Amino acid sequence: MSGASGTPYAAAVLRALLAAGETVDLVVSRASRLTLLDETGIPFRDAHWQDDLREWLARGADGKPGTFDADVSGVRYWAAGDLAAGPSSGSYPAKGMLIVPASTACVAGVALGLSKDLLQRAASVTLKEGRQLVVAVRETPLGGQTLRHLVTLDDAGATVVPASPAFYAGATHIQDLVDFVAGRVLDAAGVEHRLYRRWKGELGGGTRTT
Repeated sequence: MSGASGTPYAAAVLRALLAAGETVDLVVSRASRLTLLDETGIPFRDAHWQDDLREWLARGADGKPGTFDADVSGVRYWAAGDLAAGPSSGSYPAKGMLIVPASTACVAGVALGLSKDLLQRAASVTLKEGRQLVVAVRETPLGGQTLRHLVTLDDAGATVVPASPAFYAGATHIQDLVDFVAGRVLDAAGVEHRLYRRWKGELGGGTRTT
């Protein structure tokens, strides 16, 4: 997680990964802690990360507590300042990496290979090892510099997934829109889920009548 607005997207992705039986190495940047506190009122503390994560994941996009089951036993947390952490090395086993949400500062850092914190370092490792990197950028409008950084990431093999919800899936609640974006992130990562209704073609693929 980087510091962009969009913590409900990260929560939806995390819940779906755990529901799919995946184990997750979680890195929460310093800026994202501030965003999480601002958007949910929940602090994220190193010493109490399990309690804080459980409380956060139990909430829906509307902020109501107790909306979801929040079993975090499949999560391993790494502090953003810990550059000796497992994900900082290419020899650490991982299928890939998802940055949700991705701020423009994070996008720039990864594109330029700065590795100023564990999040950026892990992303650089993911690219150099040829693993899947999915970047869910959450910003609007996008300036030319950021667009160039996103092209750099695409050229390096990353998949850029803008946090742009669609409306054809029959959304009736905010959570539906959040889940659509989370589902597209998971699609890019090859993780099975049932977060949104998939497009099957008009009238089941038949000829449209008027």
